Amino acid sequence: MKTNQTTLQLPATRQAPTYRLLNASALTNMSSLSKEQNLEFKQFIRYLCAESAKEILPHYGPDVTVEKKSDATPVTLADRNAEKRIREILAQHYPEHGVIGEEFGRERDDAEFVWVLDPVDGTKSFISGVPLFATLIALLHNGRPVLGAIHQPVLEQLVIGDCETTTLNDKPVNGRPACPLSEATLCTTDPIRPTLWQNNAQWDQLPPKTALYRSWGDAGGYILLCSGFIDIMCDPLMEIWDCAAILPCLQGAGFTVTGWNGGDAFEERCIIAAKPSLHEAVMETLYPIA
Repeated sequence: MKTNQTTLQLPATRQAPTYRLLNASALTNMSSLSKEQNLEFKQFIRYLCAESAKEILPHYGPDVTVEKKSDATPVTLADRNAEKRIREILAQHYPEHGVIGEEFGRERDDAEFVWVLDPVDGTKSFISGVPLFATLIALLHNGRPVLGAIHQPVLEQLVIGDCETTTLNDKPVNGRPACPLSEATLCTTDPIRPTLWQNNAQWDQLPPKTALYRSWGDAGGYILLCSGFIDIMCDPLMEIWDCAAILPCLQGAGFTVTGWNGGDAFEERCIIAAKPSLHEAVMETLYPIA
């Protein structure tokens, strides 16, 4: 399991905070597809989402069978069958492409094009009957995410982003305009995760300064963000399959996105996302200047 190269600090052991806040979104402009490739892969990613949903929805309900992986996290047949189906389709249509998946590992991950799969992001939500889970599918080009899909099959919501534009069910979305921090809705997946204090961030100072703080997280939180229902999403520790699909959607919707160090969220494997002026207020709260 690859984790961020940051020192985790709980509130009682905080040191002087440090971070490097880069200009704009702190994400390299990731779009490198031609117009023809963009159209081709968008259509294909819609097909992958539709096919994966056929494997997921039959297992959604109180009778779902849950197993434990080696790291004690839950997994279901929905996770495994959906990833198997996506891999089958990729092998048929793009056998030269690489694949990185949460359930079945890596194949040709040094290829020019690599698909990154999280068949059910938010398995704990899935087994609890909470539709905050989603299928995440990303396309990397030369190691950078250039296309991403977030698909919530129960609510029939499909967000697709290509770093320049983002759509929800084929309609453009740009989130909602920035508001003062005191009026903002803040969400994170796990509100007590110790990594929220990583890089010596003063996380406990942020929620009281917002209007509403909720754990509407997992991939569903990013659908809420892109579609304009919440204002800030924060995820402190992610794997490549957790973040690769989300970042092109956030960038295409006009959000400022950084990691906890204030740098490239894809490289840091963590996300702080909000509209530009609000993102600045979030970082100033997490890392106040003495």
